[in-house]
This record gives sequence, structure tokens and C-alpha cells, in this order.
Amino acid sequence: MSSEPNTLTDIFGLTGKVGFVTGGASGLGLEISKALALAGAHVVVADINLSGAQNASESILSLGAQSIAVQIDVTSEQSVQNAVSTAVAHFGSIDILFNNAGIADPVPSLLHEYDTSNWHKVISVILTGTYHTSKAILPHMLKQGYGKIINIASMWGLSGSSSVFPIPAYTAAKGAVVNLTRELGLQYAKENIQVNAICPGFYRTNLAGGAYGKKEFVDAITAFTPMGRIAEAHEIRGPAIYLASSASDFMTGQMVVVDGGCQAK
Repeated sequence: MSSEPNTLTDIFGLTGKVGFVTGGASGLGLEISKALALAGAHVVVADINLSGAQNASESILSLGAQSIAVQIDVTSEQSVQNAVSTAVAHFGSIDILFNNAGIADPVPSLLHEYDTSNWHKVISVILTGTYHTSKAILPHMLKQGYGKIINIASMWGLSGSSSVFPIPAYTAAKGAVVNLTRELGLQYAKENIQVNAICPGFYRTNLAGGAYGKKEFVDAITAFTPMGRIAEAHEIRGPAIYLASSASDFMTGQMVVVDGGCQAK
């Protein structure tokens, strides 16, 4: 049983905690990394793009937090183990894991026209990457008797996307991450490790390549979103801190949907 909090910092603060963010060099991962830093955590920025991770880590240092950059290929179990070992050697522990690394379907396609190599690539990064990183970090959380795992899923993990565009590998992978979140939430519920997911809608990042620069695409997804706008990347910070902090200590195996109302339709 946790002690009663007396301040907002007691509820949402992360002073002294260590966060590990995959895909932390850009997009939602960068915003999550910054949010952790602002809440007082030390941040491991893990990304396949090492120079990008180093730049992100430097920006976090400028916020007054401690941070290191590590290169990681979430599709490689050995690469993940190496990155986790480096992080633990530097900070001594990992308290918070954000499984954020992901890619979009390179070419939106109907399934019978879908490129098989692209299918395996998307599944490998999103689903297998979540497996690799969670598997590597859970033993450290079990040893210390505490942990938070937050998977970045998608609103397309809860429903099909083809009313807007066909992205079968992405929706399949994110749907699997949603149910893996439920499974891990149950497996580790008695170990003081909470496993939850964020299911974002349309956020302005580079995940969709140059799509956000195309008026037709922007008009379509804006019209699809009940709030009538696309979220800015920094708007992920609030949900991220909620799930990373003690505010969510009695919550596990759940999805926080932040999609401007899409799932309500």
C-alpha cells in the first residue's frame, strides 16, 4: 500500500526514477522523453538513429535532467540486451519503459496487394520490438519490486483503419500490442509492475513520412476526427506522465485512448 500523497509532485513526480524510451529521438518518443525529464526522471533515449538519440539526450540535459543516448535496434534481441545493459550500468535501474519504437506501413495497400517484406518489417519493429524490450527490462523491474511499462499502441489497434486508408500490418501489429498489454498487465499485477498502453489518434509527427505535408491527407484525417484537428506531438506528454507516475498505481492492462473522439463514433 502506498502512502497518501500530499502534493501534486507526490502524485505525478518522477524524481529519481529512470525512464527508457525506445524510438526516443523524434516524434512522440522525443516528447515522452522530455515529459519524463520535466517530471524529474533520468532518461535513456534509445533509438536506431544514434546521432538523433544523442541530439535528443542533449536537449533533455538542457532541461536539467540526467540523460544518456543508446543505439538500439528493437528487432534484434542482442541489440536490445546491449542497450538495456548500458542503461542499467549507467543509472543502476530502469523504472519506466516506453515501448514507443514503430514504423508505418511503407505503402498503404489492400491485403492481397501487400508486399510481404513490408509486412514482416512492420510486425518486427512494432510487435517483436515490444516483446524484446519488455523481456529484457522486466527482470530488472522484478528484482527491484517496481516498474511501469507503457506501450504505445494506436486507435487503429482497437478498430480497422480502412475507412480512412488500408494499413493492414500496422493495425495488426498495434492490435497485438493492445492484447499483449492486457496479458502482461495480468501476468505482473501482483509484482507491483503496471503495464498499460496509450492509443493515440492522429498526431503531427513524421511517422507517416511526408503525409502531413499533403493537403488531401490532412483534410481527410481532420474531417475524420470529431474534434476537427490533428494533435500536436507535445500533447502526448500528459497521458505519458499519468501512466509513468504513481497516479496510475491501481491501473494495469488498460488502454488510454487519446484520439480526439474517433473511438467514440
